[in-house]
Amino acid sequence: MSDATTVGGISRLASCGGCSAKMSPGELRALVDGAASARRDALRDPRLLVGTETSDDAAVYQLTDELAIVATTDFVTPVCDDPFLYGQIAAANALSDVYAMGGTPTVALAICGFPTALGDQDARAILAGGVAKAGEAGAAVVGGHTIRSPELFYGLAVTGTIHPRDVVRNAGARAGDALVLTKPLGTGLLINGVRGGQLSAAAFAEAAPVMTALNREASRAMVDARVHAATDVTGFGLAGHALGMARGSGVSLRISAARLPVYDHALALAGGGVKTKGTTTNQAHYQPSVHIAAGVDAARAGLIYDPQTAGGLLIALDGDRAEAFVGTLRDRGVAHAAIIGEVVAAEGDPILELGP
Repeated sequence: MSDATTVGGISRLASCGGCSAKMSPGELRALVDGAASARRDALRDPRLLVGTETSDDAAVYQLTDELAIVATTDFVTPVCDDPFLYGQIAAANALSDVYAMGGTPTVALAICGFPTALGDQDARAILAGGVAKAGEAGAAVVGGHTIRSPELFYGLAVTGTIHPRDVVRNAGARAGDALVLTKPLGTGLLINGVRGGQLSAAAFAEAAPVMTALNREASRAMVDARVHAATDVTGFGLAGHALGMARGSGVSLRISAARLPVYDHALALAGGGVKTKGTTTNQAHYQPSVHIAAGVDAARAGLIYDPQTAGGLLIALDGDRAEAFVGTLRDRGVAHAAIIGEVVAAEGDPILELGP
């Protein structure tokens, strides 16, 4: 690497940006199912409180009666040409899996795929952004691993701690629960809008404070409220992660398209023809389990498939406590938190209903 800043910006060092680079849900399911026999012995360990059985956000392993560890990893391709901001967003995205379980991040290891075309200055800025965001979370980046890669990627392997009684899973939602989403949707559209020249870097920067915001306060609030289930909304979009909750809980979900919080510019980009690879693969995989009511705006309907990077938490809790819970979230700085729907009994296979 040279000492120069990467010519043309770091976005050019990857074929797609953020969580849109994630393997399609169908491909991933085939791989995971094919490796099931290799996991069988590990899943018998009674200390493994959360494994892969419901495709939850992180693994939880009990060490003592009062202590368990939360283990996860996540890395993404560049979301913008600002390397420090990219490092921050990638780190917030990785830390979110621990928060989705109700845990507290403690240590992290950096995972880096750096092309030879990446300048030293940009590489240092990416690492610095990740360290800064992990430090904000109270987690120390204590090492990592770096390879030469044709495409740029960066992220963290994170270990957190949690009391076993405080674990929040993506399974446990109950009929009558309300559904709360803590961040807006549309990051996939914003990232591709910048990459394609349909959105300015300045407009993208308007969304940066929300994308870099940790899900820490939402996590603490949900543990205090003893919610029934939660998951973070990332690469498989709201539809994929919501259906994961529905299937793990044996329920169906009803969501109002009009209630979905949305990033500025996202709907305009969708209306202007901006798409992501992740949206296409997510829709192809999840659409059979999604029922969209007549009259729902097409751009808003498409948002449920948009791959989110550093997205919010989707939380299920008693319907009669939801308004107060959203108020608590907003008091704690989670400004975009909103009730977006409800949990209903499943009539047959779990589905996601999207209404006006």
